[in-house]
Amino acid sequence: MKISPLRIRVLVQKEMRQLLRDPKTKRMTFAAPIIQLLLFGYAVNTDVRNLAMVVVDQDQTSVSRLLQENLTASGYFRIVEQSERADAIQRALDGGGAGVGVQIPPDFTESLEAGRRASVQVLIDGTSSNTATVAQGYVGRIVQEFAAEQASERGFDLPGGIDLRSRAWYNPDLASQDYNVPGIIGLLLMLMALLLTSLGVVRERELGTLEQLMVSPISAREMILGKTIPVVIICLIDLALITTMAVLWFDIPLRGPLLTLIAASFLYILAGLGFGLLISTISKTQQEAFLTMFLFFLPAIILSGFMYPVDTMPEFFQDLSRLDPIRYFMEMVRNIFLKGHGFSELWVHFLVLASMAFLVLLAAGARFKKSLE
Repeated sequence: MKISPLRIRVLVQKEMRQLLRDPKTKRMTFAAPIIQLLLFGYAVNTDVRNLAMVVVDQDQTSVSRLLQENLTASGYFRIVEQSERADAIQRALDGGGAGVGVQIPPDFTESLEAGRRASVQVLIDGTSSNTATVAQGYVGRIVQEFAAEQASERGFDLPGGIDLRSRAWYNPDLASQDYNVPGIIGLLLMLMALLLTSLGVVRERELGTLEQLMVSPISAREMILGKTIPVVIICLIDLALITTMAVLWFDIPLRGPLLTLIAASFLYILAGLGFGLLISTISKTQQEAFLTMFLFFLPAIILSGFMYPVDTMPEFFQDLSRLDPIRYFMEMVRNIFLKGHGFSELWVHFLVLASMAFLVLLAAGARFKKSLE
């Protein structure tokens, strides 16, 4: 049976009216992604700011106080307790009152003035390994810079004679927001594609309207197109909204071509639609579709590299992540935003994502057509 553009247009209009007529659906479609972007953009943050610190200063000199000022001036730490007793650090770390403890020994200033290596002990609460690692790096850098300044003022050479100067490319401030927010765009687009497709089809089946469409002259392919085209349009509108929020609200740099971002998102949305259609064919109720969707979505997030780098995973899970469309789009959107990559640098990702979208749509369309028949 030949596909009729007129019937598809009527179906698309019907789906758009049905989606936009329901206030709950409108809130879920347009307001929810913005709220989630704000929530994840601020909450998913690995930066260390104003971390509580306890200082045990057994030197009590102007030099030791200057070191404390350097630690707090960075904005990474705030001193919540000062003491001369060494057990103050253990008490604060055990009770959760501080995350970092710094102990300055009695001979700190004397060692600096004599040109000897001065020692400072740093104890860190390792309950949160990521925070502990970042805090350890911050304290080490501040203390080293302070030691270099003191040695230079007194005319001493730095131990080792090495002047290390590091610079971070693409994200000079190492702000986790610049890294996380583009990734959140990928999560939200997949979530919306899955929700609108899987729940929409199953809702039609529950209400009995899907059977009415089946007995009409509309073919299975026309029905699939009529169901998916509105979702593509809405997801692209969501892409425009959350990208605008990322650039204007979070000040995330968009260095790559906008057209590349749109093309990558289009292929990614098609892959999401395919998975949504597959879920709709194996689900009889909206609750079942919702649970099945999250059974796919949550592992896909973990394997995508959003929370943990893929390279640090066991080899089996690295291979398994190659089947995850979120992983490829995550890499693409971060490279487009931060590195300014275009199609010439990302053509392999485009090819993989296009192949994945084609195969999953083909399988979903065949199964959806079979379920209708």
